[in-house]
Amino acid sequence: MVYKEFQNTKLSALGMGAMRLPVIDGDDSRIDKEAAKQMVAYAMEHGVNYYDTAWGYHSGRSESVMGGLLSEYPRERFYLATKFPGYDLSNMGKVREIFERQLEKCRVDYFDFYLFHNVCEMNIDAYLNPEYGIYDYLTEQKKNGRIRHLGFSAHGSYDVMKRFLEAYGPQMEFCQIQLNYLDWSFQDAKAKTELLKEYHIPIWVMEPLRGGRLASLPEEHEHTLKSLRPDEPVPAWAFRFLQSVGGVTVTLSGMSSLEQMEENIRTFEDERPLNEKEMGALLHIADEMLGRKTLPCTSCHYCVSHCPKGLNIPELLSLYNEHCFTEGGFLAPMALSALPDEKKPSACIGCRSCEAVCPQQIKISEAMTDFVKKIS
Repeated sequence: MVYKEFQNTKLSALGMGAMRLPVIDGDDSRIDKEAAKQMVAYAMEHGVNYYDTAWGYHSGRSESVMGGLLSEYPRERFYLATKFPGYDLSNMGKVREIFERQLEKCRVDYFDFYLFHNVCEMNIDAYLNPEYGIYDYLTEQKKNGRIRHLGFSAHGSYDVMKRFLEAYGPQMEFCQIQLNYLDWSFQDAKAKTELLKEYHIPIWVMEPLRGGRLASLPEEHEHTLKSLRPDEPVPAWAFRFLQSVGGVTVTLSGMSSLEQMEENIRTFEDERPLNEKEMGALLHIADEMLGRKTLPCTSCHYCVSHCPKGLNIPELLSLYNEHCFTEGGFLAPMALSALPDEKKPSACIGCRSCEAVCPQQIKISEAMTDFVKKIS
């Protein structure tokens, strides 16, 4: 197992994420505890020492299951991470109650790593609102030793992350972002990594395989990768990409089976970062994948100045692309929920003034109509 240094601590470069544990009969709320137990045992045996869960995973059952499984091991053998569930605004006034319950569910006296969960457009104002006392309470728990390291995860935009860092940056010890070779440009992950480097904050990675989409590729893309590294499995390329990005400390993989666990651990037996040719090929594959399902908006903003409703069309098209490529998901609806009604796709009146000046000749009005249908 490859290990990374973090504040005089050695963390396994591969962490076990507990959002996609094996389940019974496809029911996300019914975790297969015996299968999960085998996975934790294998992970422990092969050097994985970082385990990540959260309040809402598996309909609120992940923390309890992981707490029970990890309690069978000496506390010094693992590092446990969980998060304050700010993805639900109704939780904002309950930080003390939730934190105490999390300690009980996880059967621990302290958390090695604790995060503000899912900093995004929807909750940034609440997270920064001192009336909720979230920041004050969590920093107090850190002083009391019940949180060893405090950080945050983010699904929001670069600008949202920057707002959060401007407010709380000095106290943030790590940040967890969605990072993979597809999102390097698609979700502006490259710029986000550079922002974190400016603040000297190490990177934790979530969604390294983009929800499994990068675990298998179309035949022509797989052939390209095999010609470069014949013995490298397709999923391993996603991890090799991350080994090539500076600042990455822990990569979390939400493994759903022992077989996935075994394969990922084999990959993390060593570091094999990509050379320039390999990196170029991988990013070209990402462009090909995105080009088949997304609109070619370049964010030139010509459309914005011609929109009588003042819509931020490039931002809306970016969210539309995300929603189309992912075939659903929570990111676009979450971001849209933070916008006033007059700035949402439904506010488009179909005048096509934007289309008259679009260099890419995108049928914007049709995209807005389709977007409304997809999220309704």
